[in-house]
Amino acid sequence: MIIHATNVHQGGGRTLLDALLGQAPGGPVTALLDSRMALAQGVAQGIDIVRVKPTPMARLSAERWLAANTGSDDVVLCFGNLPPLFKLRGWVRVFLQNRYLIDKTPLANFSLKSRVRISIERRWLSGCVGHVDEFIVQTPTMKRLLDEKTHGQPPAHVLPFVTDKQHYSRGIGAGATARTACQGRFVYVSSGEPHKNHRTLMKAWCLLADEGLFPSLQVTLDATRFADLCGEIDVMRARHGLHVRNLGHVPHSEIRALYADADALIFPSTLESFGLPLIEARQAGLPVLASELDYVRDVLDPEAAFDPYSPYSIARAVKRFCGNQEPSLPLLDASEFMNYIVKKGRLSCES
Repeated sequence: MIIHATNVHQGGGRTLLDALLGQAPGGPVTALLDSRMALAQGVAQGIDIVRVKPTPMARLSAERWLAANTGSDDVVLCFGNLPPLFKLRGWVRVFLQNRYLIDKTPLANFSLKSRVRISIERRWLSGCVGHVDEFIVQTPTMKRLLDEKTHGQPPAHVLPFVTDKQHYSRGIGAGATARTACQGRFVYVSSGEPHKNHRTLMKAWCLLADEGLFPSLQVTLDATRFADLCGEIDVMRARHGLHVRNLGHVPHSEIRALYADADALIFPSTLESFGLPLIEARQAGLPVLASELDYVRDVLDPEAAFDPYSPYSIARAVKRFCGNQEPSLPLLDASEFMNYIVKKGRLSCES
């Protein structure tokens, strides 16, 4: 078996790759890994590790190595979304977890560097799809999008893959951690890419502050990678007195502790291939407020759902969850409405 993961070193992909390397099957295994991919002690025992620098020439050399060293009886798992650049003699499975590569979502909000990278990877995927024997995705939504792009050839199979599958259910079940009444403590475990939708979430928190409501929110943004976003959050926090705290990058081993101190996970992302924090929050018995989108319903039924493009919808969902109901509309009947119109007309004539 050959695990080809030369472009994985952070985020959910790194978490899953770590777990995979700890469960190597019998027989010889070789893993081509990004040189920045740090491995926990004891992980990848018995695996031949080949380190690849994150440069175009090094990646190209790795693709050539893969073509030269893959035999007809070998199984190749491409774990970084992309097919092999060259046709291989073995059986090739591609684990596809980047929705941007198969969705038509515009890239206008990304940096120039990210737009160029994603555009190149989209062309790579389209041009080399014939080098794949099987795609593996994690949700029905991803399979549907991929099948629309490839017309079902090669076949795609849904194999949801997590580090630990214990205590997972669509709703909060009997094994969930007991929770006290909502104290307005929310957490959003996420990086800061545009689709993670932090700006809309912060607008919702500003709307709540305008109503005199100040729920707390913890986010996990790398202040170096997402400096502009972190700066905007600091401005909003100061201007509106928001109870928002950026914890910076949090190691995966410490995420569960964040869930233990929160009343709910809020997840306003507009686009996901899986949404690993949704699974992990549910496993921790944490209520979930999330976007009313297909990727969410693929994996769980949230305790509250909202329109992720509307800060008003997000704010209302937070209020409902915390027991602050919206007042009913002051409805009038036809007689009362006509009386208002006539009264306004008389006042206007008298003035």
